[in-house]
Amino acid sequence: MFQAQQDPRPHDTVWPELLWPVPTATVLVGNLVRLDMVDAAEDAAGLFHALDDDAVWAHVAGRPRSVEEYRQRIAASENRTRQQWTMRTLREHRGLPAGSVIGSTSYLDVQPGNAALEIGSTTYARSVWGGAVNPETKLLLLQYAFETLDAGRVQLKTDIRNERSQRAIERLGARYEGVLRRHMRRDDGTMRDTVMFSIVAEDWPAVRAGLRNRVDVALAAEQGRALN
Repeated sequence: MFQAQQDPRPHDTVWPELLWPVPTATVLVGNLVRLDMVDAAEDAAGLFHALDDDAVWAHVAGRPRSVEEYRQRIAASENRTRQQWTMRTLREHRGLPAGSVIGSTSYLDVQPGNAALEIGSTTYARSVWGGAVNPETKLLLLQYAFETLDAGRVQLKTDIRNERSQRAIERLGARYEGVLRRHMRRDDGTMRDTVMFSIVAEDWPAVRAGLRNRVDVALAAEQGRALN
């Protein structure tokens, strides 16, 4: 029998609206990764070549087939409820020189009145999978969302077939919320179930500490040294 859920914040206080849009030319900078607000004219070629890999798009819809198509896709996605970012290396990393384009990610489904947004449409060059890039990118985006934009909730979602992504999201410290059945259409026309996760403001201090530690450990490992 279904059990009614209890309010976890019975004495909640008024939460401010999300500060939106992101100011023009905002840059998020970490130890390894730099996130710039995407520029369709300047970034399309770099993104296309960095991400032109079947493995990158295996569970992500809308793979562009040319630089021009990528440019058009970026331009078409620009709206008041989305902000796309281009990821670049700040220094040499896994054979890539400093300044290399390594991926793209976005704030999506932005709801200023509900102080909520989603982090998604994230694609990385396969050469940077499994290291410090993903946790540092998420740390930068989450920190900006919670500490600058005043977000109360950040959600993340993925295809139920993408087990690698589910594990990666869970490792961020996000909480599993459930599955939206027959939620979205894939590129091949089949209907996907979507696995939902979220991080809320009350979770953020612990998530931030965990991500900072993961980034430090990953960077140390890639530099061939151990943390004391």
